[in-house]
Amino acid sequence: MSRPAAAPASGKSRGVIAQDLIELLRLAGPVVLSRLGIMVMGLTDAIVVGHYSARQLGFHAMAWAPTSVFVTVTVGLLVGTQVMGSRALGAGRLHEAGAVLHRGVKYGLWLGLAGSVLLALAAPPLLHHVGIDKALADGATAPLIVFSLSLTPYALSVALSFWLEGLGRPGLVTVTMWIANLINLGVNLLLVPGVMDLPALGAVGAAWATFVARTAFTIMLVVVIVRLKDARALGVFDKPGRDRAAEKDQRRVGYGAGTSNLFEVSAFAGMSLVAGWLGGLNVAAWAVVLNVAGVIFMVPLGLATATAVQVGRAHGARDPAGMSRAGWIAFGVTAVFSLIVALLLYPLRHLVAGAYTADPAAIALIAPALVLTCLFLVPDAVQVVCAQALRARGEVWIPAGTHMVAYALIMGPLAWWLALPMKMGVNGIVWSVIVTSFAAAAMLLGRYRMLDKRG
Repeated sequence: MSRPAAAPASGKSRGVIAQDLIELLRLAGPVVLSRLGIMVMGLTDAIVVGHYSARQLGFHAMAWAPTSVFVTVTVGLLVGTQVMGSRALGAGRLHEAGAVLHRGVKYGLWLGLAGSVLLALAAPPLLHHVGIDKALADGATAPLIVFSLSLTPYALSVALSFWLEGLGRPGLVTVTMWIANLINLGVNLLLVPGVMDLPALGAVGAAWATFVARTAFTIMLVVVIVRLKDARALGVFDKPGRDRAAEKDQRRVGYGAGTSNLFEVSAFAGMSLVAGWLGGLNVAAWAVVLNVAGVIFMVPLGLATATAVQVGRAHGARDPAGMSRAGWIAFGVTAVFSLIVALLLYPLRHLVAGAYTADPAAIALIAPALVLTCLFLVPDAVQVVCAQALRARGEVWIPAGTHMVAYALIMGPLAWWLALPMKMGVNGIVWSVIVTSFAAAAMLLGRYRMLDKRG
């Protein structure tokens, strides 16, 4: 009697898993394309600048390092817009989504303005006091200041796009992102090499292209949102009443994610500093490794967003089994994808290196480092998806603490020791990323499993 009774339950379970998997892929597809669009924007800059001048690529990479800290922390601080939007949807309170949007935009504006001012004033002097070559610091200063100007439109675009994604409408973000990419490419081709009697601006031209593209992206997102058919039902045009508890909750989610991102991106920016101590070509080589890994990382980042939406909906509906199931399905999909990419990158490493630069000395540094990059793709991808799933589940500070231990206490000192005293160069930096990625993934997956056991 027990076997026939179990079969329908098993079939139902498989059906629910299949539904969750389909929904994950449905949400993740457009988000992945959108995240790839973000990375392709940086990739376009690097390729155009790299083919114009390997030296200018070093300036661009060094200017981007401190900028990336502000960009990534801003993304983390605004994650609450995405999570709270998905929770409102899961709880069936659609009109509250408008209040989430208003809070996110206001928060994003202040974050962007503060980031622009702080980066423009503090980062250039910092570059000249961290021990890198003076010529490298001088060359990176102008593009860094231009990058700082684009932080305000960038922060606004993050708030707007996260809100749309939290409501399960990532396709709208994707279309506008790729239009912004075309704008970025066009401005790059005009300003970096200098055509049509324009001066060749090199890295500075690429920074201006980023500013123009980010501003256009923000404007397009505003137009998309105000033209939504259900914009009024969602409360887009209504001024929300003051809700201090909801404001605090939305910021609280962002504080944890922002702290995690701060530790992670600061550690990677520190790797650029270590590469700078090794010399100019090492900076360019590390920039290529970071860019390649970053492009690949956009897929797990998209899966992380889709996972947060699914887990957030289950959280709003008070469905612990749904939260657990959505997470583990996403972890499995992420690991399989990353493993496939690693197996493809290994034989294509020289081709990938040649896409960035024709300099034989640079390629000789890049290719071996790309081999090692294959080793951290899986754990690095899984840890970011798991961290986002934990935040959507209500765990704010555990991911932050994990990233502090992994990226601040392990990766930084290990990279310095391997690259300089052990004389492993760029490969030593990559080995530190490998060790750190496995440590972070193990700690976060362990925490997720612990929550499952608690129910």
